[in-house]
Amino acid sequence: FLSSSTFIFGQKIKELRHPSSFFPQEKARVLIVGSFHFDYPGLDFFKGDDNNKIDVLKEPKKSEVTELVNYIKKFKPTKIALESRPDWNATEQLKRYKNGELRDQRDERYQLGMRIATELKMDTLYSVDQISFDEDLIKVDSAYFENLFKDYDFQSNDTYMEMYEKWIVYEDSIRSKVNLLDYFKHLNAEEYHTFDYGLYLIGDFKLDNNRGADILSIWWYNRNLRIFRKIQEITESADDRILVIFGNGHVSVLRQLFECSPEYEFIEFDSL
Repeated sequence: FLSSSTFIFGQKIKELRHPSSFFPQEKARVLIVGSFHFDYPGLDFFKGDDNNKIDVLKEPKKSEVTELVNYIKKFKPTKIALESRPDWNATEQLKRYKNGELRDQRDERYQLGMRIATELKMDTLYSVDQISFDEDLIKVDSAYFENLFKDYDFQSNDTYMEMYEKWIVYEDSIRSKVNLLDYFKHLNAEEYHTFDYGLYLIGDFKLDNNRGADILSIWWYNRNLRIFRKIQEITESADDRILVIFGNGHVSVLRQLFECSPEYEFIEFDSL
């Protein structure tokens, strides 16, 4: 029993213990590199302006990628996890990359993940991306879930949605104008992730009382929970230093999960 007089089991104590004192101080370290997609696959809701796209295979961005790679290598990862599914065969592709193939692929999984793994003489890459729970459930009752997701399309008259659209357009416009490493520090800042998380809490989130909340929980939030679970599965000890390379939209959720987990130490990108 802990009273305002600071007594436990009838005995007075000199100071309160912090919750962290009950858990190991040595934890697996995780660095998440939130990225935009270097090859612009066009799968995200916001497509961006073609005039703002960069080419990481051409100067000056080619040299800036090298600077970014060298910066990330300071983390000295022991494992690298990518935004890919098992059928992407990440480790097999890494073998091809080491043999000189795939060097013309703009995708950040090659330009960052495979390049860092090769330069650090690592032999394995981990695919940790997951489908979300709604894709499992839709097989049970497709009509119900088609109706559930009706109008969940990021098209909303919410005043905050208008603010987010202005921010997204700004971010798209500056990417080609700033140094890539500086942009990644900006992209992976805590404030950026906080507001990025907030995008999912306005607009369609407010559909029909709880419908938007239900969608978010079985779709986006669930997918990231499953990704976190996959990273738990590849974690073997507190000595692990896990580099996670993912689309930055995921990182706002993953950051929260790793910061709250007693198993991991979340490493800020700009702290290397």
